Amino acid sequence: MQGKVWKFGDNIDTDLIIAARYLNTSEPKELAKHVMEDADPAFVSKMSEGDIIVAGENFGCGSSREHAPIALKSAGISAV
Repeated sequence: MQGKVWKFGDNIDTDLIIAARYLNTSEPKELAKHVMEDADPAFVSKMSEGDIIVAGENFGCGSSREHAPIALKSAGISAV
């Protein structure tokens, strides 16, 4: 596995992974355009396929939604 590592802190909830305003679609490519947007507005333009997210405790906490892992995978994140 090889890629740039993106560091995020604790309690990155599903709303930060993919904001609720994008839940009107389940299209993976559309979700990928907005992954981590509220945590880092430029994330998608800076990351590359194969990159890795390292985060503190409770990554993915909050409301249960399948959109969050779909967005991460579709954006090309290789590991969390």
